Amino acid sequence: MDFSAPRDPFARDRVEVRPLATFSLRSDEEIVRLRQALREQAVAYGFSLVEQTKFVTAASELARNTLRYGGGGDAHLTALVDGTRKGLRLSFVDHGPGIADLNSALRDGFTTGGGLGLGLGGAKRLCDEFQIESAPGEGATVTITKWKLF
Repeated sequence: MDFSAPRDPFARDRVEVRPLATFSLRSDEEIVRLRQALREQAVAYGFSLVEQTKFVTAASELARNTLRYGGGGDAHLTALVDGTRKGLRLSFVDHGPGIADLNSALRDGFTTGGGLGLGLGGAKRLCDEFQIESAPGEGATVTITKWKLF
């Protein structure tokens, strides 16, 4: 499912993509390292404190989901340039049991793990673009993007 924001009408036809780093997500300590590195990149890209906090909070929630529900996985950080904007994209990939019902999983209050059920929907609201791909038995890939005009 693609929940992307509308495309910038002033953007170029081709997005420049530059891989920055891959993070293993197999422990709480690795999630902390991801958060620190992501905040450093967001500062380097000129994101405001509020933008940084939103993106890092979404990433933290998705990293915890990757560890808790997906049995661990990886996060891939990418830099983007598209016309008059630049951005950071983070993809979380696991090979766990997958998500049986994506619509329910995105609904606030839905949980399979005893939490508040705000994770996926909350992460979606905190980012400019959100995409999720999953099927039972095939793991999940969740991708979030935060853009900054320059």
